[in-house]
Amino acid sequence: MNRSLALAPLSALAIFCFAWQTLSQTIEPEKLVRPRTVAAAQQTQTKVPQPPLTTQEAPTVRTEPATTSGPTTESSSSLVSAFAPTMIQSKIVEAKRLFKTRPLPTAMTSPSILFVNIAAIDQKTSQIHIATVAKELFLKKGSEISASSSLGDPLTIRVVRANGVNTALTIFTQDGRSLAPLVIEFPIEKGGSFKELAYYTSAHPALLSKDLSRSGQSYVRNMLDLAAKRLRDKGVFISDDLVDIAERLCVVEHVDHDRFRNENRLALYDEIYSLYALNEIDTYRYSVSFAGAGGMVQMIPWAYNLVRERHPGVGLNPDFVVGMRNHSNALQAMLLYMRDTWNDLAANDEVKYAMGAKLATMPELMAAGYNSNAAKLPGYLKRGGAEWKVLIPRETQMYLQIYKSFDSLVPIKNRATTPTQTTAETN
Repeated sequence: MNRSLALAPLSALAIFCFAWQTLSQTIEPEKLVRPRTVAAAQQTQTKVPQPPLTTQEAPTVRTEPATTSGPTTESSSSLVSAFAPTMIQSKIVEAKRLFKTRPLPTAMTSPSILFVNIAAIDQKTSQIHIATVAKELFLKKGSEISASSSLGDPLTIRVVRANGVNTALTIFTQDGRSLAPLVIEFPIEKGGSFKELAYYTSAHPALLSKDLSRSGQSYVRNMLDLAAKRLRDKGVFISDDLVDIAERLCVVEHVDHDRFRNENRLALYDEIYSLYALNEIDTYRYSVSFAGAGGMVQMIPWAYNLVRERHPGVGLNPDFVVGMRNHSNALQAMLLYMRDTWNDLAANDEVKYAMGAKLATMPELMAAGYNSNAAKLPGYLKRGGAEWKVLIPRETQMYLQIYKSFDSLVPIKNRATTPTQTTAETN
């Protein structure tokens, strides 16, 4: 989220001054691109490092892009999911247990930062294979890697889309059977030193189903309702209109703009909901934009700290990274930010006129304000009138297109127990 609160004089400067702890540069909002990824250290070795000796055979690697050679008899996208969401979750738990019970080589006191472990499931046998690959190649689109699984099967692993812990893979056995990537064990590093192990499940086509997508949609809605209730219990009321908009933004924030232009849009939204179902409280835990926006709600440190200052009684976590990784805490911060932003906008004469003349809607203004600088919206409305959207940053124009597309394709029942607030809200 590259945005600031309205009526905050330093917002235009501050939005460019804060960055995620693991990133060293910022980019103008118009130049931001998605998907957001974990900031993994770039490997500089020209020779692929060899993994530490373990009980499983070390993989061999090829760096050339995937071609039509090799096993192609079964397309992963053509598989029909054999597991219900509850069964997938049980297999994810099993895979994590397999990861955590494997002993480290005796010479190592912590996991290597140079390798990624992949757990993949054979849907026909329900067996889980584990393979180790070099992180350098795992994070390189087009890499084709040959590895031997923990069950002794030769595997071919192809990197379809490199995106940190959410990297998209295809995995084939020697006889052409497709395995579904189940869990990635990814070493997070900082300054070249091991920090923590991330466990993440990407939305592989073989795992997806409408039931899984619906499960993710329920997760987002329930977590938002819980966040709104916790704020209400602390004396802060959030209108249902704002919670409804926030529910949509929890998906819109994570739509890759290039994929939005070129792929099936409903499938993209289902994929994001599936990620919520597969990873639940860890969904987007490691997601960071180039501007330092983090986690499920993609808020930047400056905005988060300002919300904490404005609402000390809410008790938001003082640590930005920890606060963004906790969905309940992050969603409360998101709703507070949206409430403050709407209070400021609704009190502005230009916004009042635009709303009355039907030049802009509350969802449009809130989405634009969440993605960019909300303080500039009254000026856009004054100068642009009905054409105000052509004046906003290009990324925000695309953001509004995604919001409109999502709203038209994904049925979400509005809470609508309170009327739309067009004036500032009070506690």
